[in-house]
Amino acid sequence: LEETNNGLDNNSPAFTRIQPRYSLMDYFLKYLLFLCNLVFTVLGLVILGLGMWGLISKESFAQEKISSIGTDPMLVLVTLGFVLTILCLSGCVGSLRENCWLLRLFSALVLVLISVQVLVAILAYTLQDEVGNYLRSGMLAAMVRYQDDLDLRFITDEIQSNLQCCGADNYRDWEINIYYNCSAPGVLACGVPATCCVDPLENGTVWNSQCGVGAQQLDEFTAQSVIFLGGCLGGISRWVEQHQGLIGIVSIVILGVQILALFISTRLLESIQWHKAYK
Repeated sequence: LEETNNGLDNNSPAFTRIQPRYSLMDYFLKYLLFLCNLVFTVLGLVILGLGMWGLISKESFAQEKISSIGTDPMLVLVTLGFVLTILCLSGCVGSLRENCWLLRLFSALVLVLISVQVLVAILAYTLQDEVGNYLRSGMLAAMVRYQDDLDLRFITDEIQSNLQCCGADNYRDWEINIYYNCSAPGVLACGVPATCCVDPLENGTVWNSQCGVGAQQLDEFTAQSVIFLGGCLGGISRWVEQHQGLIGIVSIVILGVQILALFISTRLLESIQWHKAYK
């Protein structure tokens, strides 16, 4: 209504200004976005805490091993936890406080995250040979530091035991490690880790850490009854092929959740801006 209509102004008792109200859908989207981001904020803080605990417990900072920190697997947890916390905290506070700036930040970060994931997926598909070479280099580097880095040792052991493999291409790759090299003076010389063994348990109950001793000196026919001959790169490829359907479904679901979060934040932002314009 214009002020000239019927001679009424805004201060007149007869003048009633219609105040816009949030719909039930607006409230639903607001608190849905808040609760989801709250859960993932807590998750991000937990991941960040685990990563920091892992770095500090190994005294990487105290010993000033800056070069080793850059390649520490715990750094992945720290980075993931930090990004997840910042992303979800902006969405959590922005939706609860109806803060347009934080909601714009959240939407922009989610959009960037979606774009990066799509780009990585495209590059991984088109550059499969390069990805394979990168995995080989990473696995060999982990094998070199197997005895010196507990995190890399844990990851390598998990891969070898779960995929029933040994080394990157085959069991003789362990020659690259100074402790398992055949010229090494210790008992591990010319051997492989126990996670390469077909049956690492002695009498079915006791873990036999020496089951791979001298395995590199055996020919393949003899070694196949003691250790896994195949490399883990082939095992990873087979695992991906066997589970590509599940991987595709999980990837689509994760991407769909992010797109839904982007849609909700955009819809909520538009609603907040519209209501503020009419206040």
